[in-house]
Amino acid sequence: MNAPHLNRAMVLEGVVRTPDGAGGFSSVWTALGTLWAEVLPGSGNDTLGEERMLSAVPYRITVRGAPVGSESRPRAGQRFREGTRLFWIQAVTERDAQGRYLTCFAREEVPK
Repeated sequence: MNAPHLNRAMVLEGVVRTPDGAGGFSSVWTALGTLWAEVLPGSGNDTLGEERMLSAVPYRITVRGAPVGSESRPRAGQRFREGTRLFWIQAVTERDAQGRYLTCFAREEVPK
């Protein structure tokens, strides 16, 4: 296995739900830390969003490994932010048997 080229700083974000005072909740994305990553694109496609067409591109984002349960270990349902770009994490797996690196399968959705 070749070591990945971790050359992009990406902010890992998680959603925090807080009571809205009316019996419901509001969701706010919070930064959990910055991780250096290698980002490799897949092939894109168009999907229908709630009100408009979205262009969705899959990515494999590789970061350094972190112990299970650590706040710096990405999980499905979180996202990476790079400037104004958002990458929604769908699944995470160890890239190697020693767990030195993690591969995050993510999608970037861009409004058309």
